[in-house]
Amino acid sequence: MSGVLKAGWPSYGHWRAVVQALALATVLALGIGERAPARTLSLVVLGDSLAAGYGLPPGKSFPDQLQAALSGRGWDVKVINAGVSGDTAKDGLARYDWAVPANADALIVELGANDMLRGLPPEGTEKALATILDKAKAAHLPTLVAGMRAAPNLGPEYVHAFDAIYPALAGASGALLYPFFLDGVAGDPKLNQPDGLHPTAEGAAVIVNRILPSVEDLLRRAKS
Repeated sequence: MSGVLKAGWPSYGHWRAVVQALALATVLALGIGERAPARTLSLVVLGDSLAAGYGLPPGKSFPDQLQAALSGRGWDVKVINAGVSGDTAKDGLARYDWAVPANADALIVELGANDMLRGLPPEGTEKALATILDKAKAAHLPTLVAGMRAAPNLGPEYVHAFDAIYPALAGASGALLYPFFLDGVAGDPKLNQPDGLHPTAEGAAVIVNRILPSVEDLLRRAKS
């Protein structure tokens, strides 16, 4: 043919289009073009003894029970317990960089109870929490602030200043807010250990049940 196509033969461009169409069909048939399977989300709970599970048997801490509840609702998530008993907000800030992995997908901040119990100045608590939220925001880490409330015996001035910390910081940082971590548990002797401060396993279950919708909102932010 001396390099010249006979009349009626398909052109090179036609053959190229056919080959490309066949390749695309093969890719679609094999699923090569589909999205990779969604990976397990990593949710860190940065907190104090309320997160650490002080006085509770293995598997009954707040993070453990939250893990079970989320898995039961179909979430592919690993809840990491980064709670340390006795930690203040400043202590939580001091260990943030190693307690919150760089590959974390979402964060719950549960700190401040020890600040309040020790009567520490609310200004210092607010500053430490604000820095934690700034770090999370800089890392584009969706965050849920678990609020705390001051005991009434600390006086109205302290209560007002302390209780205002959490909604103010959540609003300023764009983080989600769960107003009171111990909602439904605080003050109930049936749901607290003998010290009256730390939830029993049943108390932790109540906390999980109440905070769960907020945590699911947080995970939806992480997925998006």
